[in-house]
Amino acid sequence: MIAEIVPAGVSCAYRRGPGGRPPALLAAEAAALGTVGRARFRDFAEGRSCARRALRGLGYPPGPVLPGPDREPVWPPGAVGSITHCARYWAAAAVHRGDLAALGIDAEVHAGLPRGILDKVASQAERAGMANLPDGACWDRILFSAKESVYKAWFPVARAWLGFLDAVVTFDPPSRAFEAELLVGGMIVEGRRVRRLAGRFLARDGLIVTAAWAPDDRVSWF
Repeated sequence: MIAEIVPAGVSCAYRRGPGGRPPALLAAEAAALGTVGRARFRDFAEGRSCARRALRGLGYPPGPVLPGPDREPVWPPGAVGSITHCARYWAAAAVHRGDLAALGIDAEVHAGLPRGILDKVASQAERAGMANLPDGACWDRILFSAKESVYKAWFPVARAWLGFLDAVVTFDPPSRAFEAELLVGGMIVEGRRVRRLAGRFLARDGLIVTAAWAPDDRVSWF
């Protein structure tokens, strides 16, 4: 599903399904993870396996994808990427830094948010806008996922917290696209301030997947 919503040039890998032994970690990954519970180990191992496969699609040799100081994946020089997992679905996406400046992906169960959560993640304008979106999709959860993807793209560049209300997301349902306007500064890419991220979403087979990225200024995504 992730491969259907990312721009050309992004390499993706995923796995979905129960059971079986989790993939093996590289020694450095295992040392960085330490002793954790079974569920955490599987999510970490599956995510790293997907990340290494995505990097292989870009021509990178096998190597560990270690967690950074804030548990974010640290990609090899020249690459940016993101990892996600949800309900026994694991995926990773990576791209050459020259193609995109930032990339984030997220997966969620396709179900409505718990009561009270929407008010914490959506502005009044966003909540009003969702009333005009087509029926048949859990737009509150799609919005939540879109903002998670925006954060995953933002953090490795800005190295700062981005709250749910610090970005305004606008959807274009016919093209399964969204745009996120950043309301805070701090994301500087190659000397330019990035204020808008492009993104796409897909809801299918009980899952929502979203991707957000900092596009080349020469490309129009809407």
